[in-house]
Amino acid sequence: MKIVIASDSFKGSLASIEVAQSIEMGILDVFPSCDVVKVAVADGGEGTMDALCQSLGGKVVRIPVEDPIGRTINASYVILEDGNTAVLEMSSASGLTLLTPAERNPMLTSTYGTGQLIDDAIGRGCRRFLVGIGGSATNDAGMGMLKALGYRFLDADGNELSGIGASLSKVCRIDDSRVLQAVRESEFIVACDVDSPLYGPDGAAYVFAPQKGADPEMVRALDDGLRHFAEVTAMYMNSSENRSSANLDKKDGCLLFNGNGIQGRSSMPGAGAAGGLGYAFVTFLGARLKRGVDMVLDAIGFDKMIEGADLVITGEGRIDAQTLTGKTPYGVLQRASRQGIPVMALAGLVDLDDSSGFTAIRQITPPDMRLSEAMLPAVASANLRRTISALLQQFR
Repeated sequence: MKIVIASDSFKGSLASIEVAQSIEMGILDVFPSCDVVKVAVADGGEGTMDALCQSLGGKVVRIPVEDPIGRTINASYVILEDGNTAVLEMSSASGLTLLTPAERNPMLTSTYGTGQLIDDAIGRGCRRFLVGIGGSATNDAGMGMLKALGYRFLDADGNELSGIGASLSKVCRIDDSRVLQAVRESEFIVACDVDSPLYGPDGAAYVFAPQKGADPEMVRALDDGLRHFAEVTAMYMNSSENRSSANLDKKDGCLLFNGNGIQGRSSMPGAGAAGGLGYAFVTFLGARLKRGVDMVLDAIGFDKMIEGADLVITGEGRIDAQTLTGKTPYGVLQRASRQGIPVMALAGLVDLDDSSGFTAIRQITPPDMRLSEAMLPAVASANLRRTISALLQQFR
């Protein structure tokens, strides 16, 4: 018998691989000779770096970068064993949790630190990037990140802008003459589970900026800025395509020149992710946006890994309706179902009315156990082992 374990972490309690190890003990209690395959997975958010490093091997690189408001902090990314692929979570450099509530103001925050992580990885030879963009503190359409990679955003007087949210409405010229060829040659795959366009009622500012500290006036200003930035970027791209016949275009007295021929996509689902960072990745860096769990499962070769399996076991800290919108257990279920493999799911808490396609879903926490106790690593591990052992006995 072959059983594959692919569970997300139980946040605040056990890492993904620790969950798998606990489940493995329960499996071997019932099937001592079972071939158990353990793999660390995540959904593109917190824990993605650790999961991919654990599954594929690699080293953690820690460097000083600027946080969302320009202070120097240490942030990490992972270089996988192939030496060519870097995995990073933008929240480690540009995340909301790096700021106190009083410091949160998307007019003043920047993704510059995220760009510094990418620039450092390029300097170490990486040309392929797997990027998680959840948990941002920013609404700068990726200007800060792009600035760190050599792009210059200039106002009507030719002054270089700082690349914060307030800069969006002032951009009149985009210059890429300092962008290294290595940046243009790099491949970017971005984990994105957000469908918002860049601007408008469903865009980055109106949907996400309030939770980053924006008041209604800021939201309107940011949305107008994103719209203006998209217009300037479209002209920048157009001037690139027509560089042989004209070196620059004009709009409202602003000159736009130089480019890389990639089409701007402000209305594309995901353009508004992370305050417009999705738009920057696709438009300037030619990135592909993927559902987070799919990015991770593709990276580890999950479809090949589960071939011939009799059962797949997955899980996360809480399974509810949100799980079915693309979280790790549902992504695993979809992949396994294509091969006709049954999937069982475990969670600390379960709030679903039906099995939703899973062979079984079980809550590992006894109803009379306090949450504070259930989240203790040793207790969570024991609950996982006990629950899967009992469940497998039923299906034996």
